[in-house]
Amino acid sequence: MQRIAVIGAGAAGLCAARLLSAEKNFETVVFESTNHVGGTWFYIDETKSDKNGLVIHSSMYKNLRTNLPKQVMAFPGYKFNDDLPSFLPHKDVLKYLQDFSMHFDIHKLIKFNTLVENVQVISKDDCSETQFPKFNITYLNLSTKKQTSEEFDGVMVCNGHYFKPHIPHFPGKEMFQGKVLHSHEYRIPEDFSGMDVVVLGARSSGTDIAIEISKVAKSVILSHKNSVLAPPFPDNVLQKVCVARFGKNEVQFADGTTHNCDAFVFCTGYEYSFPFFKTDKIVTTNGGRICPLFKHLIHINYPNLSFIGICQTICPFPQFHCQVRFAIQVLNGKMKLPSTEEMLADEQADYEKRLQEGLPHRAAHLLGPKQWEYNNDLSDLCGEPRIPDNVRLLYDLCHQRRSYNRLLYREDEFALSESGQYYCTNLDAS
Repeated sequence: MQRIAVIGAGAAGLCAARLLSAEKNFETVVFESTNHVGGTWFYIDETKSDKNGLVIHSSMYKNLRTNLPKQVMAFPGYKFNDDLPSFLPHKDVLKYLQDFSMHFDIHKLIKFNTLVENVQVISKDDCSETQFPKFNITYLNLSTKKQTSEEFDGVMVCNGHYFKPHIPHFPGKEMFQGKVLHSHEYRIPEDFSGMDVVVLGARSSGTDIAIEISKVAKSVILSHKNSVLAPPFPDNVLQKVCVARFGKNEVQFADGTTHNCDAFVFCTGYEYSFPFFKTDKIVTTNGGRICPLFKHLIHINYPNLSFIGICQTICPFPQFHCQVRFAIQVLNGKMKLPSTEEMLADEQADYEKRLQEGLPHRAAHLLGPKQWEYNNDLSDLCGEPRIPDNVRLLYDLCHQRRSYNRLLYREDEFALSESGQYYCTNLDAS
């Protein structure tokens, strides 16, 4: 019987616990620092720290609705309620995860209010292709303040990556007198009533927040380095090139123009953070690239250590499922991995290919359209069913609809058959 630790009870951690507990040869323990499941999907008004002084992990804002339909978001084998609309408020996703936990009897595996303080590799000198090391995990019960250390045969890291904001530096920021925050801290648009607002970054959160703030703000500038996004946008939303510097009450852009600015919102993504790796320097996270990982998932030196859910621009829940299945087959010995040298070469080749394609260093784990090939590769290697292809087709259709009309795409309603053999759509909201 192998003892496996899962760090985090968000969507990735619940997925790991479900699939691990279905195997007879694993004893699973899930560590969760809060008193609830759901991770980032658990909305909380606070933005800095919780009652225990820990960093808030949720990046939910009050009015958030999903930008993917429920039909492609669901874990395989557990769909969302049929009565719900395709695009869900965050509270419905949280309810789904809570129900998922109860349905698969995961709650009994979770140590709530328990902070993992340190993960150390032990007996690492004995590590070989057939002999994995063990891990010593030190954790703190936040209620009793009791510290405990236990030994585990494997670890799945599921602590998310939406809690440590990435905030680029710009000249003059220290003299700016307006309101400055990261999207991680954004909760309600009313805080920006009557203001001239600059939002930096035009991916999902940037465009959503800019559109929401525009309902109460005097003006909103959506600043980004991409090509101009297709209309429509609200009349008081203007797109501009990237920010160059701050002034006292204004922002200057790369084209030399300046605009008044009362509030500035960084929608610039997040940094990976694993604060429980303290002494062994198990991984590096330099500039957004986690090393050394095989297939963005398996630690190359310690294959019984896996990182679930670090990939970016993906359909998350189905991918978590594929990753956990693969990691389980590594743990139970059914998956024979390439040699250490071959895995390191594969990791480096993947990274260099991204650079050749013009992607920045921070995009080391960005998948986007490549996610489906990645998911299929994991599934094929461990002999498990692929995610149905029509999930991809529906995902792609939704992406096209979002590009066509960012203001109305969430009014679309979709349907996907139980078998995944076809999809149909109601596209009346155009």
